[in-house]
Amino acid sequence: MEQTLVIIKPDGIKKSLTGNILTRLSEARLSIVAAKMMRVSDELARKHYEHLKDKPFFEDVIKYIRGELHGKGYKRVMALVYRGKDAIAKVRALAGTTNPEEADPTSIRGQFGRLTTAGLFENVLHCSATIEEAEKEIKLWFKPEEIVV
Repeated sequence: MEQTLVIIKPDGIKKSLTGNILTRLSEARLSIVAAKMMRVSDELARKHYEHLKDKPFFEDVIKYIRGELHGKGYKRVMALVYRGKDAIAKVRALAGTTNPEEADPTSIRGQFGRLTTAGLFENVLHCSATIEEAEKEIKLWFKPEEIVV
């Protein structure tokens, strides 16, 4: 069975979209095998986005996932692991493309995301793109004993 990491980002928390996002993701008929609310450390953010470290927007992405752009009460995310047949493809189809302006309007990002005036994507959730990425990300965000199958 395939597993994928989903992170409801600080903008999703700030907009009270957690319930809406979880409801939409339930359409994939996958099992949630891990879930937690957490603050994202600088170290975790940098490891998670290390593939973007040479991009000019890297520091903004770090501030974004840590909630530093969303006000004091929103420095948290909800991290989840979904498990099931074709979990990655199913979650990504429901999430929509990274850029909310280009996402299908019926997708989660198309419905709830936005592009800020500063050019930052507020796309409300992260989801793993490949099996290899999912395995790496899940190990970063969860201890093995936190995953209940």
